[in-house]
Amino acid sequence: MLLSFDRCNGEIDELVDLLMRKVGVHHPEMIREMIMGALKSGQENNYLADQKLMRTTMKEMRYTNKVFAPYRDRKKVTVFGSARTSSDDPIYKKCVEFSRLLAEQNYMVITGGGPGIMRAGNEGAGAENSFAVNIRLPFEQDTNPVMDQDEKVITYKYFFNRKVAFLKEAHAVALFPGGFGTLDEGMEIMTLIQTGKNPPIPVVMIDDDDGYWEDWLEFLRGSLLKRGLISGEDFALFSVVRDPAEAVQIIDDFYRNYHSMRFVKSKMIIRLNKVLDSDHLRILADEFGDILIPGGKMSLSSPLPEENDQPDLKNLPRLSVEFNRRSYGLLKSFIRRINSF
Repeated sequence: MLLSFDRCNGEIDELVDLLMRKVGVHHPEMIREMIMGALKSGQENNYLADQKLMRTTMKEMRYTNKVFAPYRDRKKVTVFGSARTSSDDPIYKKCVEFSRLLAEQNYMVITGGGPGIMRAGNEGAGAENSFAVNIRLPFEQDTNPVMDQDEKVITYKYFFNRKVAFLKEAHAVALFPGGFGTLDEGMEIMTLIQTGKNPPIPVVMIDDDDGYWEDWLEFLRGSLLKRGLISGEDFALFSVVRDPAEAVQIIDDFYRNYHSMRFVKSKMIIRLNKVLDSDHLRILADEFGDILIPGGKMSLSSPLPEENDQPDLKNLPRLSVEFNRRSYGLLKSFIRRINSF
């Protein structure tokens, strides 16, 4: 029989419901859809390699959620950089200092779990404040000694699952000088923020004495911006600094009042750590009208019914914004203005 995600499968729906009751699951309607998706895939596709990919992806993401779940209440910073950086390199020591400062502010650090800058990030924060999100490679990528025996190590088969873990859990991203992988991760997170596929978060690029990121910034200005391939507001997506303490301060300041955001239908709901008043609202509307849809408004708000799936955030004050879903560079500036009140 052909299966449907709708409840029109007769005995199959009853068997799936019985299975879930026997096992005991949270959010049964969500779990039912995953089960039905697996069954439908088994009906529709007889190519074994496709099924292996889906199976492994599900297993890896399940384990990712299990490892991170106990630390949901702590902010995390993902650190990228070269696996080839030696421990006597000044930028290695700078990364150790940066991660140590983060841990002192109760942040946790997520790295790729390997050598070089990844090890420096784990070393500075300490294993107790670190995750190692590793990847199986034929060379170069054993788990570093800081995290080798830690329970917060995850080893992936697929890069795309690893990338999800890096960003799904991150409240900020720090990039140190690196090769193709570092540049790939940096460009991807900016693309995701620019297009609204990732919530706005601080992206800090911590430079070395030779100006690795300054050279990259010059390329953006002299080539991409000059050709009109990016806009001026896109430079608000990231910050280039040399001082680890300044990088930590940028991250800390981003969450001074801003907490998080989500979309509910056409409205962008910004959760705050402290309530704004009518004067603040007027200033925001005057200074950032360009981020609104034509004729759009922003208003103070209480939690919407659609937000009941995040009960831990229900007591936070809100700002409701009819956002145009284009001006994500300006959105980060808007958040910085909220944090100034």
